[in-house]
Amino acid sequence: MNSGAVMEVESVRENENVFYVIIKRLFDIVCGLIGVILLIPLTIIIKIAYMATGDFYSIFYTQERVGKNGKMIHIYKYRSMCYKADEKLKDLLKQKKYKDEWDKFQKFADDPRITKIGKIIRKCSIDEMPQFINVLKGDLSVVGPRPLVPGEIEKHGGNKELYESVKPGITGWWAVNGRSAKDYEERLELEYYYVNNRGLALDAKTFFKTFKVIKTHEGAK
Repeated sequence: MNSGAVMEVESVRENENVFYVIIKRLFDIVCGLIGVILLIPLTIIIKIAYMATGDFYSIFYTQERVGKNGKMIHIYKYRSMCYKADEKLKDLLKQKKYKDEWDKFQKFADDPRITKIGKIIRKCSIDEMPQFINVLKGDLSVVGPRPLVPGEIEKHGGNKELYESVKPGITGWWAVNGRSAKDYEERLELEYYYVNNRGLALDAKTFFKTFKVIKTHEGAK
């Protein structure tokens, strides 16, 4: 880590207000409990919907991500893609048009792996709901930078130390400011902005703006 990066990360840690940390964790616990309760009817509905299409595989998906201070975590999501989507991704990346798009955005605008049910739950951001389990566990916060896959930020030349100096979240400043409409460099800048300016006011603004984004499907793909 270069000296500039060290100073930036140390500045983030020094500005960590104890009151803010306590309030943020209490808020996470309350939201986590509410979210987990909502998972019960949602899981039943989504499972029935998948079975109606002939898909009897698990509707849950677990993926390894990088948490605070580089700790490896496993996040939970409703499966919005076909079974064994990771294997299909390897085949897709052998095609130049898909590889170029993946390298730039880390996702596809029209992902052929997404199921019909998956398109619906993604548009409404319902696929993220199981991550409230991660919030209760303390792996994630409700608001924070999106947790990245191992090696992702290094591949894009991002500031790994700064990004990982705070707990990642279900929603965040990037998620409510364009999301998939932004290229990767713009995405990182938005996440850095949150890390450097986080506090109760910015968290509240991000949280409430999330509902507007979900309602309008802004930036959803």
